[in-house]
Amino acid sequence: MQVRGVFVNATERRSLQPGDVLFMAGDVGEEMFGVVSGSIELRRGDKVLTTAGEGETFGEMALIDNTPRSLTAVAAEPTEVAVINRHTFMYMVHEAPMFAIQVMSSLADRIRELDTQI
Repeated sequence: MQVRGVFVNATERRSLQPGDVLFMAGDVGEEMFGVVSGSIELRRGDKVLTTAGEGETFGEMALIDNTPRSLTAVAAEPTEVAVINRHTFMYMVHEAPMFAIQVMSSLADRIRELDTQI
């Protein structure tokens, strides 16, 4: 999902180096992320299932269904991510319906990509 404008203006960002773990499978998820630069591998164990690159988002499932993270997110290269917490996410879904559509589109794309790997 390309929602770069939302994340360019995010007030919180995190810088990661290759191999840095942003979150682990099983963690409680209170934030979603947008890749400002670099890339994040989404892994199950040691297997890379998909990669989120510049302008793409990840981590939204934990905000939507209040379940633990299903994958581990690891920086594949020097990476900067913008952070949207649960409160901001809920505000954006309420005030900007296109944001909600883009999040759903991102999830659908990721599910389709993962389905091709089964």
